[in-house]
Parts: sequence; C-alpha cells; structure tokens
Amino acid sequence: MTTATDQFKYVNYLWDADKAASLEGDEVALLLYRSNLLGADLRLTNYGGGNTSCKLLQPDPLTGEPTEVMWVKGSGGDIGTLKKSGLAALYLNRLHQLETVYKGIDMEDQMVELFNHCIYDLNSKAPSIDTPLHAFLPFKHIDHLHPDAAIAIAAAKNGRKITEELFNGKIGWVDWQRPGFDLGLKLRQCLSENPGIRGIMLGSHGLFTWGDTAYECYINTLEVVEQCAQYIEQKVTAKVHPFGGEKIKAASKVDRYKQAAALAPVLRGFCSSQVSMVGHFTDDDRVLQFINSVNLDRLAPMGTSCPDHFLRTKISPLVLEIAPDADLSNTDLIRQRLAPAFEEYRNMYADYYTACKHPDSPAMRDPNPVVILYPGIGMFTFAKDKQTARVAAEFYINAINVMRGAEAISEYTALPRQEAFNIEYWLLEEAKLQRMPKPKVLTGKIALVTGSAGGIGKAIAKKFAEEGACVVLNDLNEERLKNAETEFIHQFGKDQVRSVLLDVTDGTSIQSAYENVVLQFGGVDIIVNNAGISISKSIAEHSLEEWDRLYDILVKGQFMVSKEGITILRKQGIGGDIVNIVSKNAVVAGPNNPGYGSAKAAQAHLTRLMAAELGADKIRVNAVNPDAVIADSNIWSGGWAEGRAKAYGISVEDLPAYYAKRTLLNEIIIPEDIANACFAFVGGLLKKSTGNALNVDGGVGMAFLR
Repeated sequence: MTTATDQFKYVNYLWDADKAASLEGDEVALLLYRSNLLGADLRLTNYGGGNTSCKLLQPDPLTGEPTEVMWVKGSGGDIGTLKKSGLAALYLNRLHQLETVYKGIDMEDQMVELFNHCIYDLNSKAPSIDTPLHAFLPFKHIDHLHPDAAIAIAAAKNGRKITEELFNGKIGWVDWQRPGFDLGLKLRQCLSENPGIRGIMLGSHGLFTWGDTAYECYINTLEVVEQCAQYIEQKVTAKVHPFGGEKIKAASKVDRYKQAAALAPVLRGFCSSQVSMVGHFTDDDRVLQFINSVNLDRLAPMGTSCPDHFLRTKISPLVLEIAPDADLSNTDLIRQRLAPAFEEYRNMYADYYTACKHPDSPAMRDPNPVVILYPGIGMFTFAKDKQTARVAAEFYINAINVMRGAEAISEYTALPRQEAFNIEYWLLEEAKLQRMPKPKVLTGKIALVTGSAGGIGKAIAKKFAEEGACVVLNDLNEERLKNAETEFIHQFGKDQVRSVLLDVTDGTSIQSAYENVVLQFGGVDIIVNNAGISISKSIAEHSLEEWDRLYDILVKGQFMVSKEGITILRKQGIGGDIVNIVSKNAVVAGPNNPGYGSAKAAQAHLTRLMAAELGADKIRVNAVNPDAVIADSNIWSGGWAEGRAKAYGISVEDLPAYYAKRTLLNEIIIPEDIANACFAFVGGLLKKSTGNALNVDGGVGMAFLR
C-alpha cells in the first residue's frame, strides 16, 4: 500500500497525524503547524520567503456576532519558525471593502496603511504587502511559496504554456507583477476565469495553492511542487549538462579551501569599503556545476527572477576572472588585479540606479557585490552579519536551481532591470529597513580571542558577541571548548559563534585556526592575545622548563598569533585591533615572580613595538593590564594561587580579600572588568589610540605607568 510519505521524492512529507489531531479545532495552531513543516524544507520555500493563511469564524469583540477573520503571516519573519506573534489577524469583510477605495496600481503603497484599519487582533504583527493576495481567494487555507521547481517553470521563457500542459489546466497563471492589492484582484480574476483550478503560478515569482483544511492545503502544495520537480528532473536528465557543459574543472576540495582562505580577506576588504561586512563561503556541488559551466557568462549577469532571491543577492553577482590555481601569495598583486573588477561592478550598479530611479527613490545603497563567484573554487557572499551572508548564499543557490530547471525545460528569463529596481528600492522596503534596530557597535566585526573557553577570555568573547561581533572561541581543552561553544550558541545563535582547537605555541595550529576563521567569516578584525599560564616561584626554585613554557605561551604565543593575524588584517586593508592581555606584573617587581613577570614585561613591550610598526596599516595595538582576576580563571591552577599566598604569607582562601584590600578602590577584579576594558579599545571611541595600556587592577599604586 502506498502511503503519503512514499509518493513524494522531491519534497519532504512531514505531517504527523497524531500531532495534528492534538491541534484539531484550533485552526490557527494548525496553520502554524503547517507553516513550520513547509518552512523546514528549503525546496519548498527559502528562508523568510512565502506566506501562509487560514480563515475562520470568530466572535466580533464589540458585538459578539461571528465574523470571518483571516490569519496570515505578517511582515517579516520566516514560516519555518513562525509563531502566533508573527501572524496578522484581520477582518475579512473590511479587507474586501477596501476595494471600494482602491484607485488603481499607483495607490498600492497607501493601501498597506489601510490594512491597519482591518486588524482584528490588536496584538497582530504588521500586515504585509501580500495580505490581499490571500484575502481575495475564497479558500480556508492558502500557501504562497517560492519552490525552486515551481519558479523554474515560472521563470522559463514559455512558462505559461508549460504550466498549462503539465497540469492539464488545473494550475492557473498570472503574469509577473509586483505584490500588492492589484495582484490580489488578479488572482481572484484568474480563479473566476478558471473555476476548479488547484493553484496559480505567478510568473517569475512563485506559487499559490490551497485547500479546505490545513491538511488538504499541505498535501495539495506538496503534490504540485512534486509534479514540477519531477518534470524538471526528467528534462535535466535528458540533457548532457543543464548549463551548456563544463568549461573548467573544479579544483580539489583541499585546493578549493586553500584558495578560498587566501582570497576571502582580500574580497572582504573590497566589499567593506562602506560598511564592515561578514563573509560566507560555499563550494556546494550545485554552485560548482554553475560556476564551472559554459553558460555562466550568459546567465550570471541576467540576475535572479524571484523578488525574494533578488532582494538578498543584488542585481547580479561579480564573477572573478582568476584561474583556480592562481598564485594568491602576493596580496598587493591580487588587490591590483581585483580593483578594476570591483570598480567596474560599482559603476555598473551606479548606472543601474541612475537609469531606473524615480524622483522619490531612496538614495543609492552600497554598490559593492553581495555574491562573488570564483570559477573552479566556489561562491563567496558578504553582508552585514553572518546570518544575512549565509542566507544570501542559500538564496543564490535557489536562483541557481531555478536557472538550472528553466534552462532544462526552456530558456531562463530574469526580472527586467526596471522591475528589479522597483522591488529593491520600493518605498515600503525602505520603510522596513528604516524600522530595523540600529546595528550594535561590533556588528560586522570578527573577533578571535585566544584561550576563550573560560575565565577572562570567555568574558571578553561574550562581551564582544553581546555587542554584535562574530566570535571564534578556542582553547586546548576540547571538553571545555565544547561546553563554551554550546553556551554561546544557545545565547547568540549558531551564525555568530565558531570554535576551533588552538595551541598558541604551534605554528601549524595557529595557521589552521585562522584558515577556519577566514572560511567561516571571511576575515578577522579583532585579535585578543589572552591565552596564558602562570608560575609563581623564586628564581632559585624556577626550572628551565617552566621558564621556557612561560615564554613560549605568553611571549612567543603572542608573537605567533599576532604575526599570522596581521597577514589577514593587511590583506583586508581596512585596519583592525590587536589587544594583548598583559598584567600589572609587567611593571611591578613582585616577590617570587621572575619568569611570569619578565614574560609579561616582554608582552607589554612587544605591544608597543607592534603599535609602532602597524600604524600605517591602521591596525591599533593596545594592552590591558589586569591584576588578581580569580573567578573561573585557569591562572589559579598549577600552583599559582599557592605560590602567591606563600609569597604574601597568607592562606589561599584569604587571597581575594588580600588583593582587594591592597587596591585604592578596595575592589575585587572579575573577568567582566577586563572584557569591558577590551571593548573600550575596540568599540570605536578609542579608534585613534594605539600603543596604550589600560590598567584594570582596582588601583595598584606600584603599577601606575610612568
């Protein structure tokens, strides 16, 4: 016996009958359940794309009489994670009455404001521009999605004919039009002219499907998309290559990662000419098939078709003319070679803006590319934060899927430039951008903090993440690092955090860690040399092995981590920060402290030397001098606490009070105090300070800098 699950090959059937039964009678809950299932399959709709709705009778709060209410995904959000708070609930009769005041397509933006007069649930999310597309279709449950397979047909040169033949007239067609009130009326007209259809294809845009129940709607959606995907795969299989054949061979995976890591910081520097950007790299098989193809040069400049794809990937990608095996070791030469390509792209974007702008269009936005294609290697995307960069990559892969399908069944067509501009610079989209929260201070910045799985390093990484930075956690202790990563992901999300094992005394380990950082985020802006150990012994008791270990970790480690990081900072060409966690012991000649104290003094002077050398590169180098940071710190392991207690003639238990009492402020220093000092250096207010040291010790007179 064939089950519902068995009939689908190209989409995921995820409906759980028991789960749905537990929601029976609550149509809004069933709407959310269906929406989350659909959003969980990127073949059905992309992140943030599409919307879903249901209609039901509910009591009017003023009269108590039953009235029809439409619940629909509100502005923004993602159906895969949609909750009730993300829905707009509106009186359906009032939405229909808006037709009496609608004066035509030039009034589209004003109609959105009138949606607010139709709100039923005062806790509603703001209604989206797609609201009337659901309102004028009479079905209880409706899905509007952007499946790659459906858009491939919708974006094909003869998509209307293919749709008609494939579904035997059971799927209607509405030509491309920007979403709005008029499109809602055209959907109603299509249904009126084609009674009995099970859905409508929107040219270059997406798919509408429906049902009388949540389950019927879900199944109808899956069946239509499955049929589209099956048809396309049959056509693709019949072709030797959907993109005209292979033009170049992909490099090996090892070489792809090597080249991507070498080039990403340079690309990030160019893309960050106006705003600091975070990168994402992928060498997904679908990307490689496209970028290595004969038809890349024809298809890439055309841009995307679906508005959701276009809004996140820009008018078109930048295609690099660099051989997959090119020598990328000379940064200056690579920058010289890429500069004209970026200048040409920026000029192209400016020309596009000038040619298409309206008198009331918003000012031109950042003209740098979002998507950069490197044939033979992979795809880079750059955006304001990691999530946006990653999602841009997902959307361009959606666009590749669409081009692949359209080329297999017919010929791909993109949105006309003017239509694309009207979407990108739509005043409603601009208003949405203006309503977004102001970016945090470190948004777009990438920070590597050594020894950040606990203690001071963890506090610094957490402070930076709280302020918007992407952070790379690292440590030698794998279990400790894993626990820290889990904690950070729970608090900040997976896009903002990465972890890597790092031994600051091992050059190979350092190089590998930085390659990981670059591949994950595109580069680095902030390097904090925090990893350390402490040994408290008199010079007579100090062993040579202990002496070497202190200098290897504190001094050599700071040197090696900084040296490798400076290479990346220079490739980017946008400046950066190095902060060294030194100590008050760098200037105070305390008892039983020759190894640790002298190593800290070396760290302090290396800070000044690096600051003097790197100023021309706009790389600031500063130091923070803590003292007696006890909480959650590795510094107290290995006998340090016992050694310091012995030196001062007190017990280990009395150390915190002893340290606080000897300070001018009578304060215990905690890791968060050091984190705040680091943020002071990198947060922008001290961007003209370098070669400085900031004491965070509660006030130790002997440590005053002279």
